[in-house]
Amino acid sequence: MTKPNRIFLVGPMGAGKTTIGRQLAQSLGLEFEDSDLEIQRRTGVDIPTIFEYEGEQGFRNRERQVVDELSARDGLVLATGGGVVMDPDNRRHLASRGTVVYLYCSPEQQYERTYKDRNRPLLHTDDPLSRLRELLAVRDPLYRQVADLVVSTERRSTSAVARDILERLRGPA
Repeated sequence: MTKPNRIFLVGPMGAGKTTIGRQLAQSLGLEFEDSDLEIQRRTGVDIPTIFEYEGEQGFRNRERQVVDELSARDGLVLATGGGVVMDPDNRRHLASRGTVVYLYCSPEQQYERTYKDRNRPLLHTDDPLSRLRELLAVRDPLYRQVADLVVSTERRSTSAVARDILERLRGPA
């Protein structure tokens, strides 16, 4: 496989999309963007504040616009938010414009990685682990639908996952 010009990372919160995305971009000499960070940059507020004032739908509308713009850029590794695949336009843009890598991890692993993070509005519930299970049950088939590669981050270092992705992108020697 030739070096991909656009790599899009999808997967649940806590899967490591941002950290792994930065490592991939550096290794491939590409730019890195994170759709959630770009939304925060453009609005000047954090995601929980967007959820508070505009609701999840307001956030998803902003996300759709950012994903449409960023997924059209060349030379980019893009880390997306966990719910990006819920929107059909996002799925279409990601699948048709680049190589999509689904970073899978279990709800239990997600919980371990995110339970202290107050910037996760969907986890502001009495039972965040159950919520993570519910989200993955709905989103996993959509992640798999758009993915060119599925890579587990379960109990693996980010550098090991990044190396695995790079090897798989480069294909057989």
